[in-house]
Amino acid sequence: MSLSYKSYNTWSVSVRVFHWINALTILSLIFVGLIMLYKKELGIVSFEAKIGLKELHVMIGYIFATNLIIRLIFGFIGPASARFSAFLPRKGFMQSLKSYHDSIKTGNVQQFMGHNPVGKLAVTLLFTLLIIMLISGLIRAGTDIYYPPFGGAMASYVAADGVDPATIKPYKEDGVDQEKMASLKAVKGPFGKIHLYTAYFLMFLIFIHIAAVIRAEVKEGDRLVSSMISGKKILSEKPQDE
Repeated sequence: MSLSYKSYNTWSVSVRVFHWINALTILSLIFVGLIMLYKKELGIVSFEAKIGLKELHVMIGYIFATNLIIRLIFGFIGPASARFSAFLPRKGFMQSLKSYHDSIKTGNVQQFMGHNPVGKLAVTLLFTLLIIMLISGLIRAGTDIYYPPFGGAMASYVAADGVDPATIKPYKEDGVDQEKMASLKAVKGPFGKIHLYTAYFLMFLIFIHIAAVIRAEVKEGDRLVSSMISGKKILSEKPQDE
């Protein structure tokens, strides 16, 4: 039996631009982050190199943060495919998840213009992790190397009486109040762990995401990759979310 294919408009330009910038910045952040974690093993021992890596990580992080903040705004005011309502689980979600799971078992897999129910769960989790990474990363940028948006306030906090906060340097004890520096370290430590372990979880989720996309492309004909480039899906059946 021949199949009748139809093209559907799926992802808006804003969604597609966010997706690819997000993918590139996250991979770059992971790459630089791993170098930071294993700098000794890689023979990177100088203080200047340590600061340089952190600064590079932060600068890429600003691109990531700007892209994510814009995407969150579009989640409220953007086109339909960019709205949070397009993927956040809502009333009737569990039934649609069961229906989708049953369709996989029968071999007649349901098709969707947007995310299938499992994809919606994955995207919701992904955005949660990205927001955690955003907040913890900006806090560490401010407490580690005194970068915006919190760096100025952190430098002012640890500066000793009569010392210009602008003269405070990362990882230098000159001009700092030792008691306040100790309290700052006690606060930034947990945020560092949150940032690190969220990054590990994010790497795991990225691996699962890639595997799921490949499976959907091969077994379900979902054309996720091409649709995230063109903004269109060519489906053989009427999508469940039309």
